[in-house]
Amino acid sequence: MFYDYAKINVKGGDGGNGCVAFRREKYVPLGGPAGGDGGNGGGIILEGDSGLRTLVDFKYQQHYKAERGVHGQGKNMHGHDGADLILKVPLGTIVKDAETNELLGDIVTHGQTIVVAAGGRGGRGNTRFFSARNKAPEIAEKGAPGQERWLVLELKLLADVALIGMPNAGKSTIISMVSAAKPKIADYPFTTLTPNLGVVDLGEGDSFTVADIPGLIVGAHEGAGLGHQFLRHLERVRLLIHVLDMTAENPVQDFKNINTELALYKESLSGLPQIIAANKMDVPQAQEHLKVLREELGATYEIFPISAATNQGLTPLMGRASRLLQEMGPVGPVVDEEAVRKVVVKKSEPFTIMQLEEHVWQVKGQKIEELVAMTDFDREESVKRLQRIMIKMGIEEELRERGALDGDSIIIGKMEFEFS
Repeated sequence: MFYDYAKINVKGGDGGNGCVAFRREKYVPLGGPAGGDGGNGGGIILEGDSGLRTLVDFKYQQHYKAERGVHGQGKNMHGHDGADLILKVPLGTIVKDAETNELLGDIVTHGQTIVVAAGGRGGRGNTRFFSARNKAPEIAEKGAPGQERWLVLELKLLADVALIGMPNAGKSTIISMVSAAKPKIADYPFTTLTPNLGVVDLGEGDSFTVADIPGLIVGAHEGAGLGHQFLRHLERVRLLIHVLDMTAENPVQDFKNINTELALYKESLSGLPQIIAANKMDVPQAQEHLKVLREELGATYEIFPISAATNQGLTPLMGRASRLLQEMGPVGPVVDEEAVRKVVVKKSEPFTIMQLEEHVWQVKGQKIEELVAMTDFDREESVKRLQRIMIKMGIEEELRERGALDGDSIIIGKMEFEFS
């Protein structure tokens, strides 16, 4: 089964907890702290694999979680980092954040990687909190939680040439004749329900990939006839071969209808080079339609009379396609890779406060939420440290100015506090 769309949940591994420990050697008085740091959590990485063709692996498993970091131990032993989880995806996969629709990357080369969920930082052990004032700190951090998000994966086939045309025009027969692809072929519309990909080998290193895009119909740009599912696969091709059924009632109108749908879906598709394959020329009535076709479109488009069923005319058609491809440059990614890699520094408030209901407030902010998540509330020193940081950040003062009263509930991350 061909799958070109998937929605998955990914979560980086949580960081390991730091350790509170002290040296206990017999002849080392005032040994001091010896708690090791926790390891960092593993990340989720998408990697391009030229051997894959669909997103079917993500159909049966939606949730992926990387390994968490190992906790720190005494004797200053640090926990090791959690292993990254690498998920293989086919070339041509576009990755987006499902919530914000932010473009995260476009995987177009074998081995290309994108980190889509970072692992959490490991917590520091009490050795890190040693100071001249506090020589026996009982403070250690918990590991930070790993990044979690929903992703949308969209596959857009990487093909040099696409066969387009109305249903039952003969696209599947053509690709079966010129490549090793073996699509389902039958004499009725919508035989092909998934794109087929094949390699045309003309010898002496002259080869190219060709995709058979299932039949488009009027209204395809609005989703009619599964139009949205298939039109996206045309966005990377360099050349269109427009297959016309010369036994149809009006092949010229069929040609115009399909090109209208391409332009309505995306204007850039209407500008792709096209050559016309006038198919089913082994049928007597096709000759009259070919004459009309040449009168109407011959001055603008190259027309190749063919019969896919009898293999007539396919060699010159594929030869011409190969020469045109050699004259063109290679297709680039659907998205601007430089734009994806560009780092944009956004100046944001350290925290924001909103009142959810009477006597209930929520404090949001990456730094404060991470601090709360990494605080060990079973240790008094850790709690006091968090309180000092919150006062220094101005959170307590801001809450009072906004009208918070003693006894109100303050929500930060997954924790709820009583304001006093």
